[in-house]
Amino acid sequence: MIHVLATIEVQPGQRAAFLREFHALMPLVHAEHGCIEYGPAVNCPTSIPVQAHLSDDTIMVIEKWSDVAALEAHLKAPHMSDYRVKVKPFVKGVTLRVLQPA
Repeated sequence: MIHVLATIEVQPGQRAAFLREFHALMPLVHAEHGCIEYGPAVNCPTSIPVQAHLSDDTIMVIEKWSDVAALEAHLKAPHMSDYRVKVKPFVKGVTLRVLQPA
């Protein structure tokens, strides 16, 4: 199993619009071979002093895949190409971290 943390920065004030498109995509991704977990998360305010807070324009996508091959197939899926076109006006930048259990 691998873990993926995708940090998506959206244009100011576009988080809700981005998340509408993302939630429409989720059932297609959940049906993909090898998908274990796939969902967005936003900052949860706490009083924990070491917490690194995300801005209101940042979404973390938390993913788990059976293996790298499943992740690579996901990135090439036709619905992902369609999704990228739909969210392009909202997205400022994306950072991807692919991790394995240690």
